[in-house]
Amino acid sequence: MKIHKEGRWILSSVLFILVIVNVIVYLRFSHTILIVNIVLSVFTFFFFTYFFRNPSRAGDIDDLSLIVAPADGSVVVIEPTVEHEYFQDKRIQISIFMSVFNIHANWYPIAGTVKYVKHHNGKHYAAYRPKSSKENERSSVVIETPLKTQILVRQIAGVLARRIVTYAAPQKSCHLNEHLGFIKFGSRVDIFLPLDAEIYVTHGEKTVGNETIIARLNE
Repeated sequence: MKIHKEGRWILSSVLFILVIVNVIVYLRFSHTILIVNIVLSVFTFFFFTYFFRNPSRAGDIDDLSLIVAPADGSVVVIEPTVEHEYFQDKRIQISIFMSVFNIHANWYPIAGTVKYVKHHNGKHYAAYRPKSSKENERSSVVIETPLKTQILVRQIAGVLARRIVTYAAPQKSCHLNEHLGFIKFGSRVDIFLPLDAEIYVTHGEKTVGNETIIARLNE
């Protein structure tokens, strides 16, 4: 199992801390407490390893109008809403909530050119709550397709998430099978599409990042 580059330093730090703690417990406490501590340490390390796993996913999609899920998780919102930050008009919003057990890498949902990137500091409400899209820490990325249709992808931090990593940069070409970024410890991704987009997912449906086709643009 590959580990995402965003987790390597954290895993190294966790391993170092756990080793130090176990040495202290070995020197100062009973054998029984040491055994319990070792078990808890192994569980903790494997949890962090599991969280930062980075599976290889390479989709083969040749239709430039298809929107692919940018994240693993569950669809919690499908509705028309006004997007206030960039488009300032009504769009179809699809939101995917990621629990701590999901892959937390984010993929580009379509190929094109990045037109806009902005990070916003904010609060840390539960990521599944509607107001998290506007009030939580978040990072917005606008992608323009080769046929000049624009979509917005928004990474949103949750209660536990304290860092959003975004690799996108204005005027950068982006491609399917390429990571857009990473959100650490519980989060959500919103996608804002044109109103005439054809939606292929339903509320509550599970998505697989870079694999599940969630919509088609009317280009």
